[in-house]
Amino acid sequence: MARPREFDEDKALDAAMHVFWEKGFEAASLSDLTARMGIQRPSIYATFGDKKGLFEAALRKYTSSHAAHVRLSLQKHASVREAFRTFFEDMVSKEYGKSPSWGCFCINSMVELAPHDEKFELLTREHQMYLSVIFQETIERGLRSGELDPGINAKNLAQTLVISLIGLTVFLKSRPDRAVVDTFVREILNLVR
Repeated sequence: MARPREFDEDKALDAAMHVFWEKGFEAASLSDLTARMGIQRPSIYATFGDKKGLFEAALRKYTSSHAAHVRLSLQKHASVREAFRTFFEDMVSKEYGKSPSWGCFCINSMVELAPHDEKFELLTREHQMYLSVIFQETIERGLRSGELDPGINAKNLAQTLVISLIGLTVFLKSRPDRAVVDTFVREILNLVR
């Protein structure tokens, strides 16, 4: 008979996610992971298979919660323009806040692993598609309400906004001058007319 797990898998996975988010897959050692997760290596292997399996579980957890967060933040506003403005401006503000920011875990993973690992290429592309659907639903809401120009192609604009989000997130890694970023965000938001 298998022994019951002696740790909270969800809390341990959250801890692992933060280690990977801070350090990336390659730089995160098993010692870093076990120390933060509060478990031993055999528990990692028994529960997640190996470091890559743990990383995949952490990335899946992140993408699920991130997509839910994005959907909720865009639904909070009656105005679609206001929803996108707040979404992009809040993202930038967090990057320039006092707390250290590691960007988007999924985009970090896309840059680090997707070029070399088909599984992570697919996982990160899947998240981009989820975001695109969420953006498209929001744009379609603005089209139905008459807030947005009826000539807008919701799917194309949604995909353009996702690409802009990815570019902005990667660009922010170099901590550019805030005025440059604010100008870029204004140009992105001009697409939502």
